[in-house]
Amino acid sequence: MEVNAALRERLAKSLREREELGLKRTLRVSDSRDGTLDLANNDYFESSSDREIVSAATRGLEHYGCSASASPLVTGFGPAHKELLESLKSWHGYRSGMIWNSGYTANQAILGTLPGKGDLVLADRLIHNSMISGILKSGARLMRYRHCDVRHLGELLEKQSSPDRIIFVVTESVFSMDGDYPDLGAMAELKERYEFVWIVDEAHALGWYGRRGSGLVELNGVEKSVDVLVGTLGKALGSMGAYSLFLDEKTEAYLVNYAEEFIYSTYLAPSAACAAIAAIERLRSLEEQRPSFAAESLFFRKRLAEKGMQVYLNDSPIVSIHLGNPEWAIEAADRLKRQGILVGAIRPPTVPEGTSRLRVSLKATLSRERLAEVADKVARAVGAVS
Repeated sequence: MEVNAALRERLAKSLREREELGLKRTLRVSDSRDGTLDLANNDYFESSSDREIVSAATRGLEHYGCSASASPLVTGFGPAHKELLESLKSWHGYRSGMIWNSGYTANQAILGTLPGKGDLVLADRLIHNSMISGILKSGARLMRYRHCDVRHLGELLEKQSSPDRIIFVVTESVFSMDGDYPDLGAMAELKERYEFVWIVDEAHALGWYGRRGSGLVELNGVEKSVDVLVGTLGKALGSMGAYSLFLDEKTEAYLVNYAEEFIYSTYLAPSAACAAIAAIERLRSLEEQRPSFAAESLFFRKRLAEKGMQVYLNDSPIVSIHLGNPEWAIEAADRLKRQGILVGAIRPPTVPEGTSRLRVSLKATLSRERLAEVADKVARAVGAVS
């Protein structure tokens, strides 16, 4: 049977438009086992290939099989998931939580289910698409405050606070495309003055910050202020899936009963839970090394800045080098790939128009000498195209 002609033409036209703008995406096979240095993925501690973590996943496969084979409210929630949830609560210091199949699923479900019509969501202007998707699904009113601008957030809270509606404040801790972060301490102070539900996505801060390595919420000591903390298992923990932790156990109970993304999907494979449990223990053991991660990130950024690159001089694992032109970003990334270094070429609509960039995800395992070498190659690749 032929494809509907009208639909085919519509799809072709949209793809042509994206190609003309230099924004068309294609799916490529990536395999860094050939010795390529992969600084495009988010495995900041190379946990996905750590022998002990791989062994834990293998034991999980042998014991539980390849799949949970059911949704969590049927028989999908097993002993490995229960153990993982307890590990996560202990790691972060929360009493209640849930495990999800992905970070996108977690954010979309939480923000699509907890806010409702008549509520107000105040969100950082650069929050992840998964958060925006959930907010729009909820029917709540969305207002955005300027990126990482706590003063602007305070002004909106002053104007919008009302006993007649619930206000949600939504932010990432480390932002996924810029690698910067807000003043969580100042945001916690706002929570002492205004009534709101605070949701923080810690996906890119896990392992990198805090004595236990549980993120910027821990580092800033604001665990008792963050109502919903979201984390991922697929980045620093080297597994797959995500989780959310709650100050109020009723939040968990409500989502278990009303979040469609949780109720109607086959659950995370038990082996992934086993891998994440082992990864948490590994990241917790890095307490003495943890200060060096931030120091090496700052060194890398300063090296790039000395070469004329536009970068934020902070200390997160995400380094964003703004180029503006999407074709420049693609060409610079291709030049680095030919030298055995993979970085992300990030373009609209993932980032705003005119802010195409290279995105480098640092590895805690890289020496300072290797970081200097990579920074020099990045600078040369950017200089050759811009």
